[in-house]
Amino acid sequence: MGRFARVALLILCSVATFARATAAGGASAAEDPLVRARQLYNQGDYEGTIAAAEQARLVPGRADAADLVAARAYLERFRLSSDDDDLASARLRLRRLDPVRFDPRERVEYTVGLGEALYVDGAYGAAAIVFDSVLRGPDTIATVNRERVLDWWADALDRDTRPRPDIDRQEVYRRIRARMDDELAKRPANATAAYWRAAAAHGQGDLQSAWDAAQAAWVSAALAADGAAQLRADVDRLVTRAIIPDRAKLLGQPPQRLLADWEQFKTQWTK
Repeated sequence: MGRFARVALLILCSVATFARATAAGGASAAEDPLVRARQLYNQGDYEGTIAAAEQARLVPGRADAADLVAARAYLERFRLSSDDDDLASARLRLRRLDPVRFDPRERVEYTVGLGEALYVDGAYGAAAIVFDSVLRGPDTIATVNRERVLDWWADALDRDTRPRPDIDRQEVYRRIRARMDDELAKRPANATAAYWRAAAAHGQGDLQSAWDAAQAAWVSAALAADGAAQLRADVDRLVTRAIIPDRAKLLGQPPQRLLADWEQFKTQWTK
């Protein structure tokens, strides 16, 4: 169900953090291996990130920050390659670093790294708890990254609850719906919350609410600005692959009829 669960979470530290690190090391941004490692990570160059992070470890006072960036890069490589050595390398770097001296943004980045490591290791319940601590903490995370952490949290809960009895699943999806309602009340443009409100209702078996929430997400997608097209693509997939088949069974109607209704609705609300 997840929208971003296979997308890298950007390094969170700000330009100001880069500037402080650069000043401490007496190097320009172009010469600073830690700054370069962060930039390469955000560009998706994980090989380059790891190489630059290893150079940064040699700079006094940089070993922990360098290990953090390297760990995140190894996690992304693992997600692309499923190479167990990459996951082991990520764990090693997360274990050996000392986050005590991290600034608030680096602490968030470290916590996200722990959650991602648990997620890719299949410990979905534990990952959800860690991501939840980020979402409940001080607002030190950029909007786009908050959406991605929110998606990882919901997707981890969804995966964790699938094997459970129905009564347990109901409570989990209720939690997801409640959080998404709260997120949308604060940030109406939150595309992840709009999607998961519909997905969680479907998970509960509340098919009418899922249908309604999907329609609401489609209409309000314009609020998501650059993310509108992705939100509508995700909602369309959810409706056509999950909501319509289940709703057709419930209503005793041919899926093709509900699909036609959905296509008509989309046409009415698409520029």
